[in-house]
Amino acid sequence: MQHGTTFDALRTQLQEAATAFADGPDALEGILLGIVDDVDRAVREPLEVFPVCHHSPASAVAMARRLREKQPKVVYLELCEDMAPLLTELRNCRLPVAVQAFASEVDGFPAEWAPLSVVAPITEASAEYQAIAYALDTPGVELILVDRSSDHVFQWQADDGAQPAGEPADPDAPAAPEEEAALHGDAVGVEIGDLRPRFAELEEHLLHHGRVRHWSEWWHQYVELPLGDSDHDTYRQVMLLIGSLFRRLAPGDPARVRVDEDRERHMWTRMREHLAASGTDPADCLYVCGAFHAASRVAEFGVHGADTFEISPPSASTWQYGLIPSSHAAIEAQFGLAAGSVSITATQWAKNLKRTRIRPFRLAGQAGTKKAAKPRKAAAPALAAQEPAPDTATDMLSGFLRRPPVLDRLDEAELLGWSVEIVRAARRNGYLASTADAIAVFETSILLAGMRDRAKPTPYDFQDAAITCIEKDTVPGRRDVRRLVEIMMGGDRIGQVGYDALPPLARDVHDRLAPLGLRLQQRGVQRALLDMASRPELEKCSDVLWMLRHLMPQGTARPIMGERRLGERPIQESWDLALGTHQRALIELGYEGVSIEQVLEQRLRRTAYGPQATTATVLQAVEDATLYLPSRRLADELGTRALEILATERSVDGAPEVLRRVRRLLGYYRTSEPVLPAWIESFVKTGYAHYCTLLPTACTDEDATVRQVAAMLGFLFSMEGLALSLGCDRTQLELAFAQSHPQEPAKVALLWAARVHLGQLSRTELRARCDELLDNPLVVPAYPRYLSGFLHALEPVPQLADFVVETVSNAFARLPDPVLLPWLPTLITTLRSGGAELAPLLIREAGRIFPGRLAALDTWVPPWLDQPAAAAAAPARGRAAALLTDHPETCDAVAALLGCEGTWTAPDQGRAGAALITRHPDTARALEVLLAARQR
Repeated sequence: MQHGTTFDALRTQLQEAATAFADGPDALEGILLGIVDDVDRAVREPLEVFPVCHHSPASAVAMARRLREKQPKVVYLELCEDMAPLLTELRNCRLPVAVQAFASEVDGFPAEWAPLSVVAPITEASAEYQAIAYALDTPGVELILVDRSSDHVFQWQADDGAQPAGEPADPDAPAAPEEEAALHGDAVGVEIGDLRPRFAELEEHLLHHGRVRHWSEWWHQYVELPLGDSDHDTYRQVMLLIGSLFRRLAPGDPARVRVDEDRERHMWTRMREHLAASGTDPADCLYVCGAFHAASRVAEFGVHGADTFEISPPSASTWQYGLIPSSHAAIEAQFGLAAGSVSITATQWAKNLKRTRIRPFRLAGQAGTKKAAKPRKAAAPALAAQEPAPDTATDMLSGFLRRPPVLDRLDEAELLGWSVEIVRAARRNGYLASTADAIAVFETSILLAGMRDRAKPTPYDFQDAAITCIEKDTVPGRRDVRRLVEIMMGGDRIGQVGYDALPPLARDVHDRLAPLGLRLQQRGVQRALLDMASRPELEKCSDVLWMLRHLMPQGTARPIMGERRLGERPIQESWDLALGTHQRALIELGYEGVSIEQVLEQRLRRTAYGPQATTATVLQAVEDATLYLPSRRLADELGTRALEILATERSVDGAPEVLRRVRRLLGYYRTSEPVLPAWIESFVKTGYAHYCTLLPTACTDEDATVRQVAAMLGFLFSMEGLALSLGCDRTQLELAFAQSHPQEPAKVALLWAARVHLGQLSRTELRARCDELLDNPLVVPAYPRYLSGFLHALEPVPQLADFVVETVSNAFARLPDPVLLPWLPTLITTLRSGGAELAPLLIREAGRIFPGRLAALDTWVPPWLDQPAAAAAAPARGRAAALLTDHPETCDAVAALLGCEGTWTAPDQGRAGAALITRHPDTARALEVLLAARQR
């Protein structure tokens, strides 16, 4: 048969059909005849082109059959060429898994794209896995990946100015479970044979006339089932026909068309390069690609195509490669497939194998797969030499297109089993289902199939019938009926990467956690009990777990008992571990370093030196470095960085967090180090001057909250002793207070409390000011705001706790209900959000002041209202002066220390000392404040 005559009869029929339906030769004729030309061109190519569709059981069966018949020496596969070294690790994994290329640091791409990630999911029911298993386990067979590299995936997107993203999900499909659907993260998905109409009107037309809901169901009904047991030539020509049809009816998006054509040019260029370098006969090769690319019309198509395409060099980005677990739900979510469709294809794959008796290829030692059955003697494969040459191909399309659809007989036993099983699953999940519902599902499935011109109900018909008959209007449990059907049809199989295929960091984590005696690769939550007192070796496991908790997603390592604080080491801990569930995150952690200590150090530095770094975040990094890494060098480096950022900040937004963390670090270093680190001394000195400078501005700034001003004062008062010893001048603080003139009531009350601490205001004067506020009817509505300031004053001046209890009690006693009741929610939210650490101090002080029994409350008089007791205490000053003369040793020692000389007066002249104290009370008051603070 001569070239160009194979499909002449089909061309004539299509031309006549186009003339009849389009009223004469027009665009329709060009499309139909062009499709035949595309098929003819691919069939006559000396290098056999094998078109496939991703995760198609029909493609996988045809692939396995063709590999056993042809036994090619070279397999060219449409997959990123830089992923080839990873394919041998598939035998150490349980499918489905995804081959991943990952770049955390980018060079040549926009910085906001980082990190870059490309994944290629692989399932057992896929043609690419059959080709990989055949090539890797057959001696003398070479596997060549010819598609663009992972770097070129983003290079070509950068040329178009597009943001990298995965395939959009089907908006009509139900959402997949969050955990399983997120196994690929934000990676860009790459698969063999992305075969789906790009013309929305065409897809809508096919779905409407096919009486199906989504594309996955249409493909299952009109492609998978007819091609499931077809011969090689029929399968190949039909897939080429579909690929050419969708290609010619594409809307013509210039960017997407250019990328597709560049991919085709890239693949044919790589194949010709390999053929020229190896001298392999094209007849001994097989090119596995998507049906869309098999019907290519670029000039570079074919062994004898043009050599005009130049492949650009990769960027300077550093790419790392690994295998990550995948799942049916993750594949469906990333590539816009209907929920449950991949599970249904897995079931169809098993049926096709049983019906056609074809032995699939499986990698030797592959986990999670059944052993291949021994070949039957009657199933002798045909020799490659007996195959018809490509140029003697026969027209199988004409017969296939004219053949009426084959109506499968109803398998009542299978449908009845489905109906009984779904009712049983529904009852386990809280539905009130019964035998009558099973009968209704059975009959409704047949009814729906008949309405859709099907003799046998498909899984999708059965799913619709089950939802209609069982779910009704409520879902009592966590899973709806749609999800139950998906589970019954095969479930969401989740893959697992074996230990030998893990990156060094992940293997190191498993090795260091081995003393726990848990199966860490198993999915689900496992409880780990660590008793470091009896088993000191578990302390190293505890260190690893705390670092994993810091680095991994929430739920990977969750402490149930025990906590890690500065200066504390627990003797017992309890953990919930889910490393197997979050295996992808652990693998991607291995792309950042060879040990978790290295990754943690890199992340802490990245946080400290990032553009969004603040003093509070850097101090948190210092604390984390001290807690998790035994590196004093890193903590000092990050502390110096915190000092640099503090000196450049011009706001007080992070003052509460800075105060909390500096106090914690200072307390730790004082108890564990002989001397304070130089950076923290400089930090206290710089912070004292910094907050003194910002205090006047913060008091009048509307954006600065009272909690932030209180934190500033807390830093100044609590760090004052250390700051003064390091050379700071207290005049800075006094000048800052002199320049502070707040207008907001809460800040005014806060500043009053701070002046009491400095001795610029007595408690008596402060109490008098509060009484004046309550006596002024114009100020009474704003009095709760003053109280909020006093509550926050417990941070810098905790010795005023009793006075705060007094002011709050007076407010409850004297404020009218229209003012008091609206303020109570504000009081509660203030204590919960900004004063959680202050509430215990306030409650403890109230418990000390108020009576402990309800019966005593009726006769109880508040101390601040007990005037007789206060009056009776006044004459005690004389006795205090007499006490000095009765025990002069202390005063003599102080006088000798100061170098003073003098004599004691007679006891009857002691009233002169009392008068001196009355005229100059400042010293006594200062001593009283000091003693009260020491007592607390």
